[in-house]
Amino acid sequence: MREVLAASRPFSWINTAYPFAAGYLLATGGRVDATFVVGTLFFLGPYNLLMYGINDVFDYASDLRNPRKGGIEGGLVEPARAREVHRRILWACLVTTVPFVVYLLLVGDAAANATLALVLFLVVAYSAPVLRFKERPVLDSLTSAMHFVGPLLYALVLVGADLSASTTWPVLVAFVLWGMASHAFGAVQDVRADREGGIASVATALGAHPTVVASTVLYVLAAAVLLVVPWPGTLAAVLPIPYAISTAQFWSVRDDDCERANIGWRRFLWLNLVTGFLVTMLLIVISRTG
Repeated sequence: MREVLAASRPFSWINTAYPFAAGYLLATGGRVDATFVVGTLFFLGPYNLLMYGINDVFDYASDLRNPRKGGIEGGLVEPARAREVHRRILWACLVTTVPFVVYLLLVGDAAANATLALVLFLVVAYSAPVLRFKERPVLDSLTSAMHFVGPLLYALVLVGADLSASTTWPVLVAFVLWGMASHAFGAVQDVRADREGGIASVATALGAHPTVVASTVLYVLAAAVLLVVPWPGTLAAVLPIPYAISTAQFWSVRDDDCERANIGWRRFLWLNLVTGFLVTMLLIVISRTG
């Protein structure tokens, strides 16, 4: 079970559960019901196990050559036990996902169910054989972004929120831009390892330096889009700026020393916790002024 838990990346659970919970609570005026609890629990653990577990299984060969694996950035089992552990992970994905999905499909309408189906499809398509969206440059970053935007989008559709509202669509667009920037920057550190392993990514296609530049620009664009949100939501425009500053510090990274970007990636993981706290404070202010 330790390997199964490690495959789900517990450090990152909050990154998918929080968007669902926050979106649900804001759109319903703070309603806490069975669907809120089930949805939050699903996007907390099982969803992450499905997303990262499938990735660990089908990326195992390349992960063996990646020095980052084996800690908070991904579990790695010994080759002698790989088949056994991978089978266990896939079964755990199925067993933990199905009950939650069945419940959510029963309580959702057609639009919500279609959204949930799309979110889950993108999770599987990112790493599963044949589809392998993670090896399709640009689509890899967009798909990765939707892994985190998806829970928020699903929550809003589930409760019938107006996606065209000025308090909603800029947040969704900015979140996608933030997610694409984050994925792209995360891929920079693996440029050489991925090329040696024959794996394509947005970073292997563009190169380390252009990808860092693109990531920084996307973070700035995310901040600009959030300026459209009515006050005090406009304050959210400040949140992507620390990410842009962090990535810009690796402006000089090139393919030959791409691994240097790992320092920025580890900083990114901790920066998410600070940003989550600030988002919570902002949501409290918005709920009280609304």
